Amino acid sequence: MRQLIDAATGALAAAGVASPRVDAELLAAHAAGIERGRLTFTTPDDGFAERFGRLVARRAERVPLQHLTGVAAFGPVDLHVGPGVFVPRPETEALLEWALTQPLRPEAVIVDLCTGSGALAVALAASRPTARVIGVDDSAEALAYARRNTAGTAVELLCADATAPDLLADLDGTVDLLVANPPYIPAGAALEPEVAQHDPAHALFGGRDGMAVIDRIVDVAARLLRPGGFCAVEHDDTTSQRSVDAFAGTGRFTAVTARRDLTGRPRFVTALRSE
Repeated sequence: MRQLIDAATGALAAAGVASPRVDAELLAAHAAGIERGRLTFTTPDDGFAERFGRLVARRAERVPLQHLTGVAAFGPVDLHVGPGVFVPRPETEALLEWALTQPLRPEAVIVDLCTGSGALAVALAASRPTARVIGVDDSAEALAYARRNTAGTAVELLCADATAPDLLADLDGTVDLLVANPPYIPAGAALEPEVAQHDPAHALFGGRDGMAVIDRIVDVAARLLRPGGFCAVEHDDTTSQRSVDAFAGTGRFTAVTARRDLTGRPRFVTALRSE
């Protein structure tokens, strides 16, 4: 097992994979049907080398690790992912951690715009089981994964444009927390192959400057949130100040704050709906 993983690590490193050892071990665990921590205590079965080799070869072609295993870890939950849906990133966990620390009433109404796989909605619902959580996305492919991930939970899913002026109009002025991880990459930005070739472009790009969707989400948030309601929106690391300005410029938010992700990069903005 160690020899096979060492060889896979070398192959992935040569292919430019950012975390070759971790990926090799995770693929080995997936091929063996065990947890990663048990690898050193496991003897490969007769078909393991072939199964593992196929996975490593595809990862060397820069197919996302999560597409090969079918699962992405996000905060306290594991999510089904694959072709057609944005793979949730660790950077977004900083936004999740912020959201979980906000003082919400037990029966809070939480809205997750551009929910994709349902990552934020599912993680928030897991930590706030008595809240009403609604995930919104306009991609049928993404919502197919979201339905799998929300099965057995109380999360509600809505197929709709997250920027529509009448979105969830019946909840105007009543939402306690609104979060969004929208398309925000500026058009033409250089991306890793795993992203450029496998994440849906619809979930990535936010127009020429990356702000096309964020600017409209700010207006939706101002309408939906109750006075004193909380909001957090993820953005590109080049558009932190522009995202702050988008909230501050409406005159309908206070405590507008630029925040960083786990790597220290500017990643999301938080704000409170004005009283």
